[in-house]
Amino acid sequence: MRKRKVRRQWHFSWFSALLLLVIVYFSSILFSQQGHLHQLEQDQAAAEARLAAAQQENEQLRQEKENLGKLDYIEKLAREELGMTRHDELPYSSGPDKRAKQ
Repeated sequence: MRKRKVRRQWHFSWFSALLLLVIVYFSSILFSQQGHLHQLEQDQAAAEARLAAAQQENEQLRQEKENLGKLDYIEKLAREELGMTRHDELPYSSGPDKRAKQ
């Protein structure tokens, strides 16, 4: 005699439904956290770039502060930016005055 294959009919199972629901819930949490983590990494990279720029500016300001104590640097600034000359010198201008445009 041949054995007949008995087809099993699909029955609703609360356990399977609950398991599927838990898997979907934790998957959504995982993807949400991945997106949040990616945003935090971008924020950290931007903060590190701002920090590097601030450190560079701080070093430039520190160097300028150190140079402001030197008489040669003060004289150079007075000549270049303010157009000052020494008592016995005559100013020479080769073109339009840059300070007049400001």
